[in-house]
Amino acid sequence: MTSTFKQFKAKALARPDVRSAYDQLAEEFSFIDEVLKARAASGLTQAELAARVGTTQSAIARLESGTPKHSPSIVTLQRYARAMGYRVEVKLVKERGLTERSKGRA
Repeated sequence: MTSTFKQFKAKALARPDVRSAYDQLAEEFSFIDEVLKARAASGLTQAELAARVGTTQSAIARLESGTPKHSPSIVTLQRYARAMGYRVEVKLVKERGLTERSKGRA
């Protein structure tokens, strides 16, 4: 089954439109992966984490799903992280290719 998925993924990513969409989601996938690994390392179930955060298991499931319409606030992420003994770091990373002229433009 794993090789079938790998074959499917390779075939799909060979298409430029699929590759572009996949690449655009890379940061989001990476973040969700970090969130899931942190909870696994903490040894907590979604229900246990929800109790620590003061929310429901379904709210934790939505946060971990990465569904765009359930984008959590920074405060929510901080509560989630603290409940597992982590902290959230938010930073801006300069994109390559921006010119000096684009500085200061909103």
